[in-house]
Amino acid sequence: MKAVFIIAQVGYQDLEYNIPKKILENAGIETVTASKRGGTCSGKLGGMVKDTLALADVKAELYDAVIFIGGPGAVNYQQDAEAHKIAQEAKNSHKLLAAICIAPTILAYAGVLERRKATVWNEDGQQERVLTSHGVRYVNESVVVDGKIITANGPAAAEKFGKKILEMLNR
Repeated sequence: MKAVFIIAQVGYQDLEYNIPKKILENAGIETVTASKRGGTCSGKLGGMVKDTLALADVKAELYDAVIFIGGPGAVNYQQDAEAHKIAQEAKNSHKLLAAICIAPTILAYAGVLERRKATVWNEDGQQERVLTSHGVRYVNESVVVDGKIITANGPAAAEKFGKKILEMLNR
């Protein structure tokens, strides 16, 4: 099995990336990381990821799971056509699609959460509005599953998020 993590070039959330990635890799799942331009990425907490794949080169059908990671840089994907295309391809190919923190807003803007339940980081009170304005049923829980879509609300949910992805991949 193979999963792709999509992170911001600058400002991905380190814990939301590292914890689920480690859970999947420890279970023998191959992971690949992608970012807008590819190359080196820097995390909000100081982490560095090198040799990422460019978004333009990501083919969702090649992966069993497509995982969008949050952090302040993730907002740059809210209106990104390549990010939207990846999310839509994952949904249309019946792949597991996951997003944590602010990243569920990317899925909402991509149109893949309409009429589904989802959660999101909402400490500023604005992100719930983004989801509901795109036809999403916001649920105030740490991790929410609706069909083959998993959403989580932030770093504190990273372990539960990673375990839920693994559980659903093993079904």
